[in-house]
Amino acid sequence: MKFDEIKSRFVNFLKERDWEKYHTPKNLCISLLIELAELAEFFQWKSDEEIEKIMNNPSEVEKISEELADVFFYLLSLCNTLKIDLLTAAEKKLKKNIEKYPAELVKGKAHKYTYYQKNVNKED
Repeated sequence: MKFDEIKSRFVNFLKERDWEKYHTPKNLCISLLIELAELAEFFQWKSDEEIEKIMNNPSEVEKISEELADVFFYLLSLCNTLKIDLLTAAEKKLKKNIEKYPAELVKGKAHKYTYYQKNVNKED
């Protein structure tokens, strides 16, 4: 299913239930955080090996997939409420990130972009 189709089906889902009235930016942000927390619970306090075991368990993967879908739907609804085209916003942000984090300067490193701005002409 394409992005526009799932978006349209989700908007119709909300309209059919008269739930749009609850989808204010504040409520959607809070709901998004709650869903992210529910997703994080699958990984909290787990080692990489334990997470690998979880991800090899189809029933756990299904539960994680459902939480990811909930995160997606709340994010989609927030963008819809704020009239922000998520794909356009993502494309613009990717362009900015490419400029902020030039591959030849940051490869294999994980500093904040301000580090690179301050240290452009310095060696590590």
